[in-house]
This record gives sequence, structure tokens and C-alpha cells, in this order.
Amino acid sequence: MAAILIENLRKAYGRTTALAGFDLTVPEGAVIGLLGPNGAGKTTVVRILATLLRADSGRAEVLGVDVAACPQRVRGLIGLTGQYAAVDELLTGRENLQLIGRLYRSPPAEVRRRAPELLEMFELGEAADRQVRTYSGGMRRRLDLAASLMTRPRVLFLDEPTTGLDPRSRRALWNVIERLPEDGATVLLTTQYLEEADRLAGSITIVDHGRAIAEGTPDEIKALAGGGRAEVVLASPADAAKAAGVMGRHGDGRPDVDHDTVTVTVKEGFATVPGILRDLDAAGVRVADLALRRPSLDDAFLALTGRTTSAGEKEEEDAR
Repeated sequence: MAAILIENLRKAYGRTTALAGFDLTVPEGAVIGLLGPNGAGKTTVVRILATLLRADSGRAEVLGVDVAACPQRVRGLIGLTGQYAAVDELLTGRENLQLIGRLYRSPPAEVRRRAPELLEMFELGEAADRQVRTYSGGMRRRLDLAASLMTRPRVLFLDEPTTGLDPRSRRALWNVIERLPEDGATVLLTTQYLEEADRLAGSITIVDHGRAIAEGTPDEIKALAGGGRAEVVLASPADAAKAAGVMGRHGDGRPDVDHDTVTVTVKEGFATVPGILRDLDAAGVRVADLALRRPSLDDAFLALTGRTTSAGEKEEEDAR
């Protein structure tokens, strides 16, 4: 049985289509990343699976339970952390977790044992009895994630959980998320951070315009971008057009020009570098730096969609 099964899911807000026949299968115990820009439909998928939104058509199941027909049963199986921390600022960290336990009608003894366990796991033990209004943004996000784990959910939805965090807080949260499958949880992570998807997800589904357009391991997705990327930084931006002409003869596809940097896909890897340098020198183009790097997830997304993950409009549902 799949932990999550989605078939031909569709959702529109008036004339705006959020999902246009979305399909996804997630096995139990996996960490799956949904990667795409704002407006791709990622949050709509999560809200439908979490029973916060009804699809217009299609089928969605969590652990074999239909989310539309049996929403109460689904809510007992899942945990959810949204894009913004949903914690009570007037309560302490410990009281927030205890409140969640009581709302789920967990046995009092289990609540008393589970709350301090999670506070330590998320490095909030010393701040457990402080009001949440004194917490930093990173601490609030960790508390929010801890709250979603109070009932040991079998399926956990993380909707852009590190949005707005500084790099240090983001990495701290990553460390916690990486350990979740050890407790048997299946994790569906939505993100527009490429590094986040690469590090946390065993499999990635790229979403664009409400459809799944590619799926596979991070390395399989990167391979869709073709070969490596030769990136030349020019001593003078005025040479950009000339450099693009030279590099276009060595690359696969049209070079990308960004001010003083010209990048092109090369299938032969390092073997291409000497020829590029030789021809740039013959053309009178001075090079400040040259690097050859493996394709990134952003390269793959660009190859598939013609734009990067930072492009796109704010999702319709975020504005509602």
C-alpha cells in the first residue's frame, strides 16, 4: 500500500488552474520532495491531502483512506507543518505541545512523556518554559514541527518548512527532518530551495503549472539537464556576445549570458575546457575565471521548463 496515492487531481480557483491532472505515488517510509516555483501547485497538493481543501476531481488517498470521503480518519494519520509557524505565542513551548496532545485526546501520561522528548529533540529544552513570543523565528519553526509530531503521525506534510529562516536555522531544521524516517514516518516535502530538496529527498517530483513533469532521484533529475556546465567569467562584460559565440560552438544549446558570465552545457566535460580557452584567447576575449560544474536541480528545471525555480507567480491559494 502506498502512503500517498494521487491520480488525475484537478483544482481551479475561478479561471486560475492550480492543478491540471496531477499524479503522485509515495511509498511508505520515503522522503519525497515536490520541487517547483511559486504558483506550480505544490501547496494545493498538500492542502488537499491534509483535508483543508477539496479537489474539483481526481482521487487522493493517504494510507489507503480517501481524503474526500473520510477526512476525519485521514486527520488521525497525518501531521502538517505549513509555511508559517502555527503556535500560540502566549503559551510556553511545553504548553503548546501539551495542548496539541490534549486536542488529539492522547493519554495524559503519553502527553507528559512525549512533550519533553520532542523539546529535547528539537533543541528547545532550555526554552521549554518560556513564552513562545520570546522565541526566534527558527525556534518557532522547530516548535511547530515538534507539534506536528506529538501524535507520531505515519505521514507528515512539510510545506516549505524553512521559508524565511536564516541559513543556520535552516540547516538545524534539516538535521531534524533527516531523522524522521527513522521513526517510520513518510514525509512529503514541498520546497523551492534546490539545496533542500537535494539533501533531504530520496526522490524528487518537479511540478510546473499543476502537473508533475519529471520524477526520480536527485541525480536522475540532474541528468535531465544534459552534460556539465562550463561557466566563464569575463574580464570585461563587453566581450559577452563574442564569448557566447565562441562557447556556442563548443556547447550543446544556446549559451546563457548574465552580465559578465557566460554558461553553456558541454557533454564532454573537462575535455571541452582546453578548446574553449584556446578559442576565447584567439578571439581576444580575456577570461577572469572558468569553472566546470555538474548539472544542478535548477539546471534540470530550466531544461524542462525554460525557467528557474525562482520564477513564477505567487500561488493563488496563498492569497486567499
